[in-house]
Amino acid sequence: MPARLYLLIGPVGTEQVVGVSKELTIAEWIDRVGERLAGAGLHFGHGTDNALDEAAWLVLHVLEQPLDGRFDGWDLMVDGQDAIAIENLARLRCSSGKPLAYLTGTAYFAGLPFEVNESVLVPRSPFAELILEGFRPWLDPAKAERVLDMCTGSGCIAIATAVHLPRLQVDAVDISREALQIAARNAVRHGVADRLEWIESDLFQSLPECRYDLIMANPPYVPEQALERLPGEYRSEPGLGLVSGADGLDAALKILRDANRFLAPEGALICEVGESEDRLQHLLPDVPFLWLEFEHGGSGVFVLTRQQLKEAGPAVAAALGNRKHVT
Repeated sequence: MPARLYLLIGPVGTEQVVGVSKELTIAEWIDRVGERLAGAGLHFGHGTDNALDEAAWLVLHVLEQPLDGRFDGWDLMVDGQDAIAIENLARLRCSSGKPLAYLTGTAYFAGLPFEVNESVLVPRSPFAELILEGFRPWLDPAKAERVLDMCTGSGCIAIATAVHLPRLQVDAVDISREALQIAARNAVRHGVADRLEWIESDLFQSLPECRYDLIMANPPYVPEQALERLPGEYRSEPGLGLVSGADGLDAALKILRDANRFLAPEGALICEVGESEDRLQHLLPDVPFLWLEFEHGGSGVFVLTRQQLKEAGPAVAAALGNRKHVT
């Protein structure tokens, strides 16, 4: 193959590297970028869990090819301009330490693309698996009418629910106005804006009285002191969506306290607390949390029915009473 001169232009339009490289196929570019990412001390947990998969995402994004498994043109050659763009994006990923989703402006959840920026977390919740299964057995899609997504962020959980369960009306709550603006654009993108209601609220505080068949919650659950120990990719995300008090449980406890007032009689709460699972179980040992297992990875998600939440009320109130900073 002939050698080709690539003048690599950086994202701000300044010359960065001049090098000679032979033309490569898409597969070869993925291998090359994967090796580069693997050696850069990066963390993979914002859409992929390894360097090679992230390299495939990066390369296919630049080439504007589908990321849903349909692409099979791995032996196609990459032309000079696309090679420049791939090199630039790979370099930026390595030098910035930011999640690839922020650099591309797009993340994927439950098979759907979502606009993201540094005002929202990068979607990565195991809730995607629950949505694709119709939340069975905790929700009857043929009978349910209205569900709530608490701490919606980019709107990925709410919107994916509306897309995959087209009978449902979905209310979505977030404390961040910037996040809700992004979520609203994502809803328009997926054609479900007419079935979504966006509510700016600190958890249930400003939520109108309503009874939901299901409450989905993915609140912040990282302890304050743990944030600085996380990989840089996480520290690029908004702390408001990650940190929740000294032990990571402030938001979860408030949700446990208030959720039963907004659930229908047969309703349930499904809540993700991630790495705080053990701390929550230790704090409330008598609460019958049902911890879910996921085929495609993920943990720290529990289910409680409305009746169980009501019965857990005194224990939750006592736990909240011991942390005077939480109201």
